[in-house]
This record gives sequence, C-alpha cells and structure tokens, in this order.
Amino acid sequence: MQPIPAVGALSPWEPGAFSLIVYGLVILGFLALQLFLASWLGERKPTPEKSRPYESGIIPSGVARLQYPVPFYQVAIFFLIFDVEGAFIFAWAVIYKDVGWPGWLQMFLFIDVLLIGLLYIWKHGGLDWRAKYEA
Repeated sequence: MQPIPAVGALSPWEPGAFSLIVYGLVILGFLALQLFLASWLGERKPTPEKSRPYESGIIPSGVARLQYPVPFYQVAIFFLIFDVEGAFIFAWAVIYKDVGWPGWLQMFLFIDVLLIGLLYIWKHGGLDWRAKYEA
C-alpha cells in the first residue's frame, strides 16, 4: 500500500487537462485552416443584388429600426426582477421545513419588500401605459 502524498506534492493539473488543451488547440487550428481556405479559394463576384438586404424572400420596403416605447422596457425589467425573485421563493419552498421559523420570517420580510416595491411601481404609474403613451 502506497502512502498518500502530501498536499504540496500533488500536481496542480487535472489528469486530463493536457489532453483537453491539445484537443482545443487542434480544433482551433482546424477552424483557422478552414476559414483561411474558404477565403482564399472562394469566388468573389460582388453585385448590387447580392448586397441588398434580404428577409425571407421579401424585399424590404421600409426602415427596419422600430422605436419601442419606454414602458415596454419597464415591463420587461419588472418581469425579470419578479421572475428571479419567484425563483428564490420556489427554492425556499423546497427547504422550508429545514430552515424553520427563522427562515419563514426571512421569507416573509423578503415578500414584504417585494410588495412594497410593487406598490411603489404601481403608485408612480410604472404599470400604466395609457396614462402617458396613448395616441
């Protein structure tokens, strides 16, 4: 039976790290070779038809840049915030028996902060699109 080596004597490399690095370098070299050959051997015949924008077989008839109103982004951010917080609540629901009353109290305060934030957003018109942006 061999003795266990001391912590300082262990190799800092994972056993398969060298082969992974070599594999990555081979793949990068292969990709570089393919890109070089495609640019070197490929035909170049630029025409106005080739440089025209093309979307699903339809020739564009206007500007593709649309301006979204600010409330669109506000609702998207509110959704992300409350979605992430919902993930925290689901995670707490899985372990609520293990954390006991202190965990329940912390989640109660967390939900209270969420409700205060929601009421603040609601009071300042963050959820009402019609008030400012109706045409």
